[in-house]
Amino acid sequence: MDIQQLQGLVKQMTLEEKIAQLLQLTAHFHEGTDNEGQVTGPMEEMGITESMVTASGSVLGLSGAQAIIDVQNSYLSKSRLGIPLLFMADVVHGFKTIFPIPLAIGCSWDTELAEKSAEIAARESAVSGIHVTFAPMVDLVRDPRWGRVMETTGEDPYLNSLFARAFVRGYQGDNLKEDPDRLAACVKHFAAYGAPDGGRDYNTVNMSERNLREYYLPAYKAALDEGCEMVMTSFNTVDGIPATGNEKLMRGILRDEWGFDGVLISDWASIREMVAHGAAEDDCEAAYRAIRAGVDIEMMTPCYVQHLPELIESGRVDEALIDEAVLRILRLKEKLGLFENPLRAADPEREREVIFCAEHRNVSYELAAKSSVLLKNNGLLPLQTDANVALIGPFTQSDDILGWWSCVGAKEDAVQLGKSLKERLSGGKLSIAEGSGIDSITQQQIEAAMETARNADIIVLALGEDSAMSGEGGSRTNIRLPEAQLELVKQLKTLGKPLAAVIFNGRPLDLNGIFEEADAVLEAWFPGSEGGAAVADILIGHVNPSARLTMSFPQSVGQVPVYYNHFNTGRPLDPQKTEERYVSKYIDSPNDPLLPFGFGLSYTNFEYSDLTISSQEMKARDKLTVQVKVTNTGDRAGVETVQLYIRDIAGEVVRPMRELKGFEKLALASGESGTATFTLTEEQLRYHHSDLSFSSDPGTFQVFVGPNSRDTLEQSFKLI
Repeated sequence: MDIQQLQGLVKQMTLEEKIAQLLQLTAHFHEGTDNEGQVTGPMEEMGITESMVTASGSVLGLSGAQAIIDVQNSYLSKSRLGIPLLFMADVVHGFKTIFPIPLAIGCSWDTELAEKSAEIAARESAVSGIHVTFAPMVDLVRDPRWGRVMETTGEDPYLNSLFARAFVRGYQGDNLKEDPDRLAACVKHFAAYGAPDGGRDYNTVNMSERNLREYYLPAYKAALDEGCEMVMTSFNTVDGIPATGNEKLMRGILRDEWGFDGVLISDWASIREMVAHGAAEDDCEAAYRAIRAGVDIEMMTPCYVQHLPELIESGRVDEALIDEAVLRILRLKEKLGLFENPLRAADPEREREVIFCAEHRNVSYELAAKSSVLLKNNGLLPLQTDANVALIGPFTQSDDILGWWSCVGAKEDAVQLGKSLKERLSGGKLSIAEGSGIDSITQQQIEAAMETARNADIIVLALGEDSAMSGEGGSRTNIRLPEAQLELVKQLKTLGKPLAAVIFNGRPLDLNGIFEEADAVLEAWFPGSEGGAAVADILIGHVNPSARLTMSFPQSVGQVPVYYNHFNTGRPLDPQKTEERYVSKYIDSPNDPLLPFGFGLSYTNFEYSDLTISSQEMKARDKLTVQVKVTNTGDRAGVETVQLYIRDIAGEVVRPMRELKGFEKLALASGESGTATFTLTEEQLRYHHSDLSFSSDPGTFQVFVGPNSRDTLEQSFKLI
């Protein structure tokens, strides 16, 4: 259908049919599902009639080709105008084949592989009947207490923007209609959901518009520039107004300023939650504020269907707003080809062939191997294949390594560390003991662990959070490993044997109690379906780790939020004068994080030298070339992620101490040197001024190049 035909379809719809298109319900409201006939109570509670369900526009959370075929066919058999349903789901980092959590994917610094993971997730989802994924989540994050940091790619707006684009390309491809194995992407959560007060989920966000535009909006904009079809509103307030009813944010910035004309959907019940926020007196006012803000689809509350008719009848809401929303929804259905083929790629037979196939699992393995960050190594790793190793800890044989948002991934399909490591220590010995639970420990467990460790030469600890300790609703004030696991470490340390720790988790942790005790620490995150195999291959050196952190690890939770691109103060701490009191510092902790943004070790060593820039002065139309020599001084091949940062020494508003502006991966053999080359333009020096204009300031800029945001070589130039 062309736009005129879609507009004609809107004209044929009754007001009730149009408003029902704006309603999204979970699958069990619809005929053809296993729960059919069991929803009378929920329907009555929500004030939803059978006719509303019959005309509703989209379904949340159903998957499986046959189930979706059944629901779609049943729905269309009763649809007066034959408008098909949209099926949506949270396919965050894989469908059945689960990839590492997005925070781990960010640590790969590999946007091509990230794109490939989204393409595979789309293929598995589409053949199972899904049309839209609620991904990517591109919220910038600086507070690891917030459990949903696991869903993002980190604390840097530039890197987040690159990954946002990559995920959208992977999910959507070039043409949704011609490529039914793709999904429409929905970027979330608009906006600034990643900055809740206290790191507490759903909590207030309070920041200036300049800060919002400088750090939090770029990744959403990048996703939309890549063609992302949908946007989801966030739960939080923005400048005192819940995002779902925030006209300035949704109409002013998203639609008018950025020109977004795709579908805007609320997060679960967030329209009704305006009442709890204190921004609406009742459901009627919540519906009024949301439709005025431009929200097209209401997820799982009945404010629209119950109150838009009376709002239109009273003249408070123009029916044209409803028509606009319906047209946007119909346009998305047309882009997906649903009017011609309402079943799209759903195919039970092909579904069995495609999902969780060997090809997809191989990519999951590769991404897990490239996402695990070596945080410390005093020469203990890699293990020799003939080593006598004790593997101890609650994650030795755990299948809880998929993470909170693992869609239809099954824990029993996850490759476990213990089994994988045993297979790889072909000439050695591996003994396994649980040692403790996630947050419990018994004397019997300690004794068994100690006995296992005494008979080994090396101890490898498998520690971490269970998946429910992060993710949505998983905020924590204590981000250390649970006390039971720290007690296990303490007991094993008394044996005086070399100790390596592997940590499975969904956030940067306060590593006190393990980092100083272990000879080596490997951050595995929740690594996905093939995680055990990938981690085992890193431990024995079949894979040389190359990942780099995209969130800083704090010295302690008391530093939080701690992030690399912070401002200086009027009384900065001089590292040579740490005893000085009246400067910006803690009296009981360093200012710097334990591990900075961009940090990660390898089994080889890299030396940086000969940093050069093409000119000491730069005009607006000029381009500066920055080059650095990198030499692999170790005894094995490795990949180094060379990172370029700048600092604007003096701006109209203060500028960060460092800002990431580029990176390049160099694969170097032992003894080999390579050159990383970067191009800097005036556009990369721009920022939002106090009047929100976006421009650069003449003056001095520093250029930093190195393996992370802390350890760098330095040059400078002037913008004239």
